[in-house]
Amino acid sequence: MTDVTLDPTQRGYWTSDQEVRWCPGCGDYGILAAMQFLHTSLDVKREETVFVSGIGCAARFPYYMSTYGVHRIHGRAPAIATGLALARPDLHIWVVGGDGDMLSIGGNHLIHALRRNVNLKILMFNNQIYGLTKGQYSPTSEVGKVTKSTPMGSIDPPFNPLSVAAGAGATFIARTHDLDRNHMMDVFQRAHEHKGAAFVEIYQNCNVFNDGAFDAITKRSARAEKMIDLVHGEPILFGADKQRGVVFEHGVAKLAEVAEVGMGAIAVHDETNPNPTLSFALAQLSNDRVSPTPFGVFRDVQTPEYAEAVTNQLLASNEKNGPGDLAALLRSGATWEVA
Repeated sequence: MTDVTLDPTQRGYWTSDQEVRWCPGCGDYGILAAMQFLHTSLDVKREETVFVSGIGCAARFPYYMSTYGVHRIHGRAPAIATGLALARPDLHIWVVGGDGDMLSIGGNHLIHALRRNVNLKILMFNNQIYGLTKGQYSPTSEVGKVTKSTPMGSIDPPFNPLSVAAGAGATFIARTHDLDRNHMMDVFQRAHEHKGAAFVEIYQNCNVFNDGAFDAITKRSARAEKMIDLVHGEPILFGADKQRGVVFEHGVAKLAEVAEVGMGAIAVHDETNPNPTLSFALAQLSNDRVSPTPFGVFRDVQTPEYAEAVTNQLLASNEKNGPGDLAALLRSGATWEVA
């Protein structure tokens, strides 16, 4: 148990007594620290906070937060969390998984949690590899990736996680990375404040099986030229001198030199646009491990939240038809007796 002498504004209050069992140097440590520090400033209680995970390195996360936690089978975390959100809409529910857990066996559960807009905060740790099972290629591994399960190189085109989220109609879509704690905390807080399904992709380094996968983008020396910071209401610019930007042509996001196209052509970021097309287009800018890549909040819109809609439906039904009769329901329709 956490030291009772601590108060909620101290990291230790949110840190469990379990030994952290990740490889030394794993990016998961940075994500865990960001989450623990974030909770020192949130107006939430431990007993009202739950972390739900599936299988994989990232799925050990619930053990290390001094909150309630559920460690389930591979890929099913969004489904389990959906049931919890419906039964207890008062809880703050985080779903944690890796790119394999969420986009392979769990892909179906993920897209339906997003399309239903269940009030879940879904964090996908993307290291483009299966780490826990020792280095097989994952649904986000690049074409040509040589692993134990693809000795001649992967021929599968990878998923773009944010494009998947946009295609599923996610109402909150964001990306951050494990080398910038402040950025992670800002994005996680935005996800926490969003009412509905929030999907956050985190570029996370697996220093054992896929070390340096994102170095060309997230290393401090590369950030100015490779990281595109998305700020609502501001032109989408990047580069050491903000000399480059993003333009939209026929619904497609493209990179451009400001000097060539002029500031008037540079797109102004609108995370509140009800149409997911622009967030999808921005997500498509990052289809390799070396090109300029957007980070921050891609989309943040409000639509009816699933648990609230279900509750309202039940209340309306009760008001019209009276309380339900479970015994009658079980005996209705196609029923028969066995002699």
